[in-house]
Amino acid sequence: MLIGALLVAFLLSIFLTPFVGKLAFKLGATDKPNERKVHSKIMPRMGGLAIFLSFFITFLPFLLFMDDFGEQLPLLVGALVIILIGMADDIFELRAAPKFLGQVLAALIIVLWGGLEVEFINLPFFTDTLEFGVLSIPITILWIVSIINAINLIDGLDGLAGGVSTIALVTIATMALIKGDLFVAMVALIVIGSTLGFLKYNFHPAKIFMGDTGALFLGYIIAVLSLLGFKNVTMISLIVPIIILGVPISDTFFAIIRRVVNKQPISAADKSHLHHCLINLGFTHKQTVLLIYALAACFGLAAIIFSFATMWGALILVTGLLLIIEIFVEKIGLVNSNYQPLLKMLNFKNKP
Repeated sequence: MLIGALLVAFLLSIFLTPFVGKLAFKLGATDKPNERKVHSKIMPRMGGLAIFLSFFITFLPFLLFMDDFGEQLPLLVGALVIILIGMADDIFELRAAPKFLGQVLAALIIVLWGGLEVEFINLPFFTDTLEFGVLSIPITILWIVSIINAINLIDGLDGLAGGVSTIALVTIATMALIKGDLFVAMVALIVIGSTLGFLKYNFHPAKIFMGDTGALFLGYIIAVLSLLGFKNVTMISLIVPIIILGVPISDTFFAIIRRVVNKQPISAADKSHLHHCLINLGFTHKQTVLLIYALAACFGLAAIIFSFATMWGALILVTGLLLIIEIFVEKIGLVNSNYQPLLKMLNFKNKP
């Protein structure tokens, strides 16, 4: 049943994407070349609508026959809100404030109506539980909005956001199946099928972009599914979704660091994200995307290993990951060419 749902979503996405591309041109949802873009011609965006429609058409029959239909409906309503915000942005190029408010609204729907909250965590090495109390709702909303924007920020090359999101969803689906959570696995697999079908047209050289419609939707689904699968657990298990989303989270984190170091506004756009740095190092468009896919797959594998590790094993793995990320960031100049604190320290220690 699960594989069948994935295949149906995949075929629907392949069928629907060309029609969505034509609709994007008619509505004016197009992406024009500029100094920050890597493409040289006008491209239809809003392709994420094909991903959503494929997901919706495949998922709705399952939802209608679920005993807990009312409990799962907020997921779909929140997704619909985020799709409308994404479409509006792709067509009218919304300012940051209404986009942010739309993301918060979608998060509020799944949190307040759907009851999705991270209420507590069990601290490692302690018997006490850390209760979030009144902060549980703001923390959950912050997580959802942050992941939405992390996926949106990494959407800079053909097939990049779609591929990285698919790898994250494969990891989430795998871990959900291991835990026996069929609902999370089913939703993840349907979105995987929808995204893979779209990638047929979006991988380099792309014929259509997913736009904010797709990036916001994928970010929303990944954020929600990661919480559904890992909420109210140990501190160690709560780190699992962070590892799964290591690529977009790291890129977003160091984008903030970069703007602080360079004394720029946090919301300022630039051309120094992970994919830009790799292209500047000489990698081709396709090589850069495939390299980032490989990085995302490594994070996904690390998350699965992490979930089975002992407490000390998990801490060693996280420490190792953080060191590798920092060295990689300094090597490629993700913050700036002068930001190399760890490399300079290691080099100093190696000097006679």
